[in-house]
Amino acid sequence: MGLTMEVVVVGGLVYGAGGQRLDVYRPAAASQPSPAVLLWHGRGPDERDVLAPLARAAAALGIVCFVPDWRPDARDGGRTHLRESALYVQQHAADFGGDTERVVLAGWSLGGKAAVGAALVPGAFDGWRLLAVVGIASGYNGPDPLTGRTPIEEAAGMKESVPAIPVWLIHGTADPVVDVQQSRLLHAALQHRGWPTSLHEPDTDHAGVIMTEYDPAYRRCRPSRANHALRSGNQTVQLLARAANLVPEGP
Repeated sequence: MGLTMEVVVVGGLVYGAGGQRLDVYRPAAASQPSPAVLLWHGRGPDERDVLAPLARAAAALGIVCFVPDWRPDARDGGRTHLRESALYVQQHAADFGGDTERVVLAGWSLGGKAAVGAALVPGAFDGWRLLAVVGIASGYNGPDPLTGRTPIEEAAGMKESVPAIPVWLIHGTADPVVDVQQSRLLHAALQHRGWPTSLHEPDTDHAGVIMTEYDPAYRRCRPSRANHALRSGNQTVQLLARAANLVPEGP
């Protein structure tokens, strides 16, 4: 995938009226605007740190990566936080060298369900056009926190007038938290509708797909050095780069 770049991290930036914070990972030196990725964490409230390994690796390839905290336990399920983080990227991506015309929305676990929901429901971001969406180890058979709709049902009943957005899916085959079959069903539904989509199934678990492992004592995911996590996490990073048109589509 070429040479990696030095990464600069700008941490703890406030976004939105509620005072939520986000971190920005960006290549230290870029000669032109870089594609941007907005990356949402999963169900645990305010867990942006969990995605640090993935975001840093993506930035090393030339992506400006925004990783916000959000709270699925908020009264609205986190919808306001998700929308506010998207607005922040629209308004400030260029401040960090990002290209506002090349933004990929990605999410892990519950965050991925919300990201896919944004692709399937026109108007989720008031007309903002995403370059692509990446769902990472997510379930799609229940309401997503952004739109309140069920992604698999939306994909199956989608009207032809809905503008197609590339949807990239990755899901570990050894995931004990969310069955990989959910990604397979969504992938099949999108294919049936003629949407550009791909599904990748690395041999890892729910945490390994983002270069982490679950720590029961800490009750959250921490960076992992296990071979399966590094290998699968790098595959996720490669997928983000392909979705952002940084590297050509491969097998």
